[in-house]
Formats: sequence, C-alpha cells, structure tokens
Amino acid sequence: MGARRDEFAEAGARERRALVREIDAAGVLTDPAWRAAFAEVPRHLFVPYHYIPGTGGYERLWSGDPDPVRRDRWLRGAYANTAIATRVRDGELVSSASQPSLMALMLQALDVRDGQDVLEIGAGTGYHAALLCHRLGERHVTTVDLDEEITESARTHLAAAGYRPAVLAADGARGCPERAPYDRIVATCALPSVPRAWLAQCRSGALVLAPLSTGLLLLRVRDATHAEGRFLPTPAYFVPLRGVAARAPRHGPAGDSLFHFFRDLVDTTLDRGEALSLWLCERRPERERFGVTVSGDRQWAWLDDPSGPYAWPLPDA
Repeated sequence: MGARRDEFAEAGARERRALVREIDAAGVLTDPAWRAAFAEVPRHLFVPYHYIPGTGGYERLWSGDPDPVRRDRWLRGAYANTAIATRVRDGELVSSASQPSLMALMLQALDVRDGQDVLEIGAGTGYHAALLCHRLGERHVTTVDLDEEITESARTHLAAAGYRPAVLAADGARGCPERAPYDRIVATCALPSVPRAWLAQCRSGALVLAPLSTGLLLLRVRDATHAEGRFLPTPAYFVPLRGVAARAPRHGPAGDSLFHFFRDLVDTTLDRGEALSLWLCERRPERERFGVTVSGDRQWAWLDDPSGPYAWPLPDA
C-alpha cells in the first residue's frame, strides 16, 4: 500500500506539472501564489474515484483498481483540465469537480489578501477549499454543502492532504453565520439569484463571486443589504445549488450560449421572442455588459448601466 501511495505521489507530481503548464498556456494563471497552490495541492487525493460518461451510463474509475491501465486512466483523469463527475446517484450527476483552469480564473478574480476570511458554497471534493487553504491558511477558510455525505467526504480528502478548514453541512443559500463575517464568498454551484443572507455575513467591501445562469457574477458588497457588480467574460456551467434557493437554468450550453445566458436572466420578464429581439437589437451583448444590483429586498439584472433602460427583476433569495 505504501509503495502504491509513493507511485501515485510521483506520478501525481508529474501530472500536476503538466496541468500547471496547460493552465499557464491558457493565460489564466498569472498570480504566483495561486500557481504554487495548483502546483503543490495533490488533486488526486480529492478524487479517489470519478466517473466518465459511456454508452450505458457512467463508468467508474478508481485509485484501487487492480488493473494498472485503469489506474493510469484514473490518475490522468484526476489531473485533466476538465470538469470531473465525482458523484452519481441513480444515473444522475450530483456533484462534480470544476475544470482547474476555471478554478484558477475564479480564484484570481476573488483578489484575496493575506488574513482574509473566505466562505465557499459547495464543498464538492474539497479540492477548491484546499487551494484556498494553501493560499490563506486553513483557519481562514469555511466550506459548506447541504449534503452531509459530501461534506464528510470533503473533510476526509482535505485531512489526507494536510488541511483542516471548517467543513459544515448546511444550506449554502443561508451562508454560515456562525463563522461570519467574511471578506470573500465564492459559490461553486449555479444560482438563480444572490441569497440576501450572504450580504449580511460580509464585511463592507467584500467580494461575492457566484455562477448565475451560465455566467460568473462578481459583486462588491457595500453593506448588509446592498451590493453591485458585473459578470466576468467567461462562460461557466455548474451543478445547481440544492436548498431553499435552488432553481436550475432552463437552457444548457447547446446553441448560442450568449443568448441562453441572457434568456435565463430575463426569464420572468420577457418571453422568448421579446428577449431575442432585444438581444439582436443590442448587437448580441457579451456577458460582461450585464450586471446585477442588490438593494434591500430587491435585486435585478441590467444591461450596461444599473440605472439604464434595460433592467429585469431576479427571483427573491
């Protein structure tokens, strides 16, 4: 068993170097501190098994497979620069590990500073929390997930890698008030709107990064009831948040993803024809032209200007 662990350690280090080179080539890994995190945190410890889609459902690959060829497939998959299916129930995907290059982009967008406290919504495998621990120290990191099985698994993976942040089973839409206040909140699951509870748990000036529709919204928090920000340019597809605020986007990545992104934002206000007409009239606006404002018990998406003519209410959260 020890020899196998050594085999994985050496091969894992080799795969990590290749992964960092690939993320570097994509131009998203510019902060040396995050580069060190991706180079040193052993991702394979967080995915002792994962699933790949096949004709008859999902095929499971795992670290303990007696077949060395399948073990090699598992290890290479653990370090592939792609999202990995990590938990499947009754043939349905429940949890996944995000694409590392997307993780790098999100972590750098958080713009963290030494000593800041971060709340992660969606524990997943624990790998994202481990990267945060590497950068900030484990006492500054809290991660929550609604599913106790997922949090227990994430806690185990984190401990195996030498990290012990706060890992709690809780409804992510409600945040984690017992560990507040936070300087940063980052969600790794899709949301229909911004949970108001999060803002009340933030320090003034905090940043909130969360997937809405198929985009990544970066908000600056003014106070407990006000925040505003824009979407990042990149598309992002995440498993929906489960809990009181859960609602999956109606559209997937097929077809014109920019229109689908816009259509999801205006879902409760414009029908498809009206949405398409406006989208074409505005010259197929990119994600970064859109933003969200949260003010008291209201929040709305907007195009170009928070006080401009195009604004659409988001569902209460």
